[in-house]
Amino acid sequence: MKEWILISVILPAVMGVCLLLASFAENVKRSETVNRKNRRRDRQTGEQGTQFGLHCFVGIVLALSVAITFFTAYGGEKSLVLFPLVDGIPVAFRTDDLSCFFVTIVGIVWLCAGVYSFRYMSHEGDEKRFYGFYLLLYGVLCGLCFSANLVTMYLFYELMTLTSMPLVLHNGSREAIMASLKYLFYSMCGAYAGLFGIFFLNRYCDTLDFVAGGSLNMTTVSGQEEMLLVAVFVMLLGFGAKAGLFPMHAWLPAAHPVAPSPASAVLSGVIVKFGVFAMIRTVFYVVGPAFLRGTWVQYAWMTLALLTVFMGSMLAFGEPVLKKRLAYSTVSQISYILFGLSLLTPTAFSGALLHTAVHAFVKCGLFLTAGVWIWQSGLTRVEELRGIGRKMPVLLWGYTVLSLALVGIPPTGGFLSKWYLAQGAVQSQTGVFRLMGPAVLLVSALLTAGYLFPITMNGFFPGKTQDGSQPPQRKDPPAGMLVPVLLLALAAVLLGVIPGPVTKYIADIAALVCR
Repeated sequence: MKEWILISVILPAVMGVCLLLASFAENVKRSETVNRKNRRRDRQTGEQGTQFGLHCFVGIVLALSVAITFFTAYGGEKSLVLFPLVDGIPVAFRTDDLSCFFVTIVGIVWLCAGVYSFRYMSHEGDEKRFYGFYLLLYGVLCGLCFSANLVTMYLFYELMTLTSMPLVLHNGSREAIMASLKYLFYSMCGAYAGLFGIFFLNRYCDTLDFVAGGSLNMTTVSGQEEMLLVAVFVMLLGFGAKAGLFPMHAWLPAAHPVAPSPASAVLSGVIVKFGVFAMIRTVFYVVGPAFLRGTWVQYAWMTLALLTVFMGSMLAFGEPVLKKRLAYSTVSQISYILFGLSLLTPTAFSGALLHTAVHAFVKCGLFLTAGVWIWQSGLTRVEELRGIGRKMPVLLWGYTVLSLALVGIPPTGGFLSKWYLAQGAVQSQTGVFRLMGPAVLLVSALLTAGYLFPITMNGFFPGKTQDGSQPPQRKDPPAGMLVPVLLLALAAVLLGVIPGPVTKYIADIAALVCR
């Protein structure tokens, strides 16, 4: 039934709005009965019974929403037209292989981060507001995945920014306000650049519906190629803002440290991937890769991607604050994906999609791990984590496995995705980039090891303390926070150990669109 697409979008969104209304009414009532000091204390502590009921409600809604979304995605191809926006351009939904791939990643990350947040958010306060936007954002992302054309995608892309910004803003501090405004500014500038390109594509494409291989009308384009290339490049820069592509990357290291760790996890694990998603839809489903091969746009795209890979790794290597280090790492790792896409070949495209899944699970797990250290020990800087393995050995082992996957050590999925990317580069007809690409990826992998593995080394083998203090008592986090991290680490390993079903699925998409 095609209506399941609409249900998968509306159910979490409506439940999220209900929580937001309840949170608003609660705050109004509280403001009339207690002073500001007590209001702050109530917001931070809350009653255990109310929290348990809220967590049960959110858990049930989230699990049901993800189940409906997966049923919609894998229950056969479906399409649904909601209403015409302008002549020939409706707001419409449709499922295809790419939408199923992305919505699966979103569902897994959202479930893991959601379960983890039940304990973490207890000390952040305003849980109803957080979960309201958390559920609302999940519905928006489902709508974005299932968008049938470029205009519908753009509408949900903008909604994604507006509904994810409050997660950055959650604690209300000055740093959070400034970071959220920076996030909004960069995202809006990027979205306007995307809209600029849509105007041009509407003129030169037979349709703005997503068609594998593109729908560009070469007869209409004849004589206007350079103008259209400029428009496409502007779109790539615009959507690259969400993906952290240089020079539109600065919002990531600002937003991640101030957001609650579950929010940082979904921002880095999922939200940035939708800049990638928008680029894929634009290049491979509207413009067509054949139009860009060998043009200055392709070479400029590759150059920016490799520059961002190296720059992000270098900044992460020298960053002492853990969450900010992970944010710079995201800047670098997402551009691995963008480099693979810019090669416009099936092998590199497969590597890019595989790395999308690997990075989503790994980076979500790493931010959740950082959140445990903040929640349980108040540790935010890398040098403060010396000896943490004696206190939380299981968690540090989870962090280590996730780090191995991000570096690309076999048999993790990170090794396989980077192998495909390097192989795709060598096989491509891109001149100097055939060798430069793998070289930059290798240097970045070494830098990644340099900024992730010292935490493991110093965590398990801190050496003797100068003051002769005893090792800390072992105290791993509660199961609700530990299990999601371990499951994400397991997923990253399974993508390398049992890659067959996923790589075949991705290869079928690559063969269809890279024509």
